[in-house]
Amino acid sequence: MITALILLPLLGALFVSVSRAQHARRVALGFNALSAMLAFASWRHFDTSAIGLQLVERHGWIPSIGAEYLVGIDGLSLLLVLLTSLIFPFALLAQPVSRGLCALMLVMQAALYGTFTAQNFVLWFLFFEMSLIPSFLLIKLWGGEKRDRAATKFFVYTFLGSVAMLLSFLGIYFARGTFDFAELADLGRNGLLTGNAAWLAFAGIFLGLAVKVPLFPFHTWLPDVYEAAPTGVSMVLTGTLSKMGVYGFIRLLLPLFPHEIRILGPWLLGLAVCSIIFSSLAAWAQSDLKRMVAYLSINHLGYCMLGLFALASTTAGSTIDTQAALSGVLMQIFNHGVTAAALFYYVGLLEQRRGLRGINDFGGLMQRTPLLCGWMSVAIFSSLGLPGLNGFIGEFLIFKGAFAVAAAFTAVAVFGLLITAIVFLRAMQALFSGPLADSCSGFPELLPTEKLVVVPVTLLMFAIGIAPQFLLNIFNSTVVRMAQLFA
Repeated sequence: MITALILLPLLGALFVSVSRAQHARRVALGFNALSAMLAFASWRHFDTSAIGLQLVERHGWIPSIGAEYLVGIDGLSLLLVLLTSLIFPFALLAQPVSRGLCALMLVMQAALYGTFTAQNFVLWFLFFEMSLIPSFLLIKLWGGEKRDRAATKFFVYTFLGSVAMLLSFLGIYFARGTFDFAELADLGRNGLLTGNAAWLAFAGIFLGLAVKVPLFPFHTWLPDVYEAAPTGVSMVLTGTLSKMGVYGFIRLLLPLFPHEIRILGPWLLGLAVCSIIFSSLAAWAQSDLKRMVAYLSINHLGYCMLGLFALASTTAGSTIDTQAALSGVLMQIFNHGVTAAALFYYVGLLEQRRGLRGINDFGGLMQRTPLLCGWMSVAIFSSLGLPGLNGFIGEFLIFKGAFAVAAAFTAVAVFGLLITAIVFLRAMQALFSGPLADSCSGFPELLPTEKLVVVPVTLLMFAIGIAPQFLLNIFNSTVVRMAQLFA
C-alpha cells in the first residue's frame, strides 16, 4: 500500500505530461484524489493502539552498502502522509497551472510520501533529495520577478545541508555498519559514536535538518523563496516541505544523539527562542504580505523546536508533561501546515485581484468582499492560537510541557505570541478596515472554485479546535514510545 502511494503521483506526472494542456489540472487532481484515497485507506488499516511501525514493506536492494527498500508508518508518518494528501490538491487549485507545473508538483508529492515513510537512510535520503529538484524548478520557472536569486539561494542552502548530512551518515555507517533507523536508534541509547566523531556526525545532521526547518540562523533563504514562489508552490513549501526538517529531528537526530543534545540543550533552546522572537519581529517590519506570512511560518515552526529541545535537553520532566509537549509538537506540525498554507492562499487571492500584495495597497475590503475577509480572519485567528480553532491545541500543549522543564526559555518564547498578535491585527486593520481604497472598488467576492478550497480547510480548523481527539488518536501510541526514549 505504501509503495502504491509513492508510485501513484509519479504515474500521474507521466499522464499529465502526455495530456492536453487544458486537462492538466484535472488529471493531476484525479491522481491527487487517488493518492488521498490510499492515504485514508492506510489510516483505516492503521492500529492506533499498537506501538511501532505498521504496513511494513522490506526488500533487499543494495546489500553491499546496507541499503534496503524499507518503508513503514507509525503515527508521525501517517500524520504527515495525511497532511501531504490534503495540501496538494488545494495548492493545485490556488493558481493557473500548466502541464509542467502539475507534473513537477506530483513528483514532489511522491518524494514527500517517500520521505515520511522510508526507514532506511539511503532510501530516505534519495526521497529527501528528490524533493529538491522539482522545488527548484517550480521556483525557477514559475516564480516572480526575483525567482532566479531565490531559486539559487534555495538550492545552495539545501544542497550544502544535504551534503553535510550525507557525510555524517557515511561516517556512522563505517562505524556501525547499518543505515536502518531502528537499529541506529537502539545504538544511540548508549552512544552511537564517541569523541570528536560523534560531534562531527551530530553537526552534519543538525545542519542539514536545521536548514530544512528552517531554524535560526539558517532561515535566511526562506523569505526570499516564499516571496518569489507561485502561490500554490508557497503553500506546498510551508505546508509540507518544511515539515521534512522537523520530521528529521524527531526521526533521526533526537534518537541517534540524545547525549549530545542534552549537553547542548540550553544552546539549542536559545536557537528555538531566537527563531520565535526574531522572526516575529521581522514579520512586524514587513510591508509585503507574503514575506510577513513567511516570517511568521518560521515563528510557528520555532514552537515545535522549542518543545523538542526542551524535552531532549533534560530528564526532569514528568511523563505527563513529556507526552503533552510531544503531542503538541505533532499537532503543531499538522496545524501549521493547514493554517500557513491557507494564509498563503488568501495572500494569493488578494494579489490576483489587485496585482500587488503590499499591506498599504489595500483598505476597506470588508465593505467590498465580506466573505473573503471573514474566511481569511478565521485563518488569521487560527494562526494566533485562538481557542476553538486548531492553532490553539498544539501551542497550548507545547507550552504546558515545555514550561515544566525549561521555564525561562519558554517564558521568553511566549512574547512571540504577543508580537504575532500585533503583526496580524495590524494587517487586518490595514486590509479590512477604513475607507474602501479606490483600487479595490472592483474586487470580486469569493468565486465558487475558491470556495472549494476555503470552506473545507476552514471547517477542518474548527473540527480540530473543537474535537481534536480524532487527530490525537493517530499518534498517541507514537508519543508514548517517544516519551520512553526521553525518559
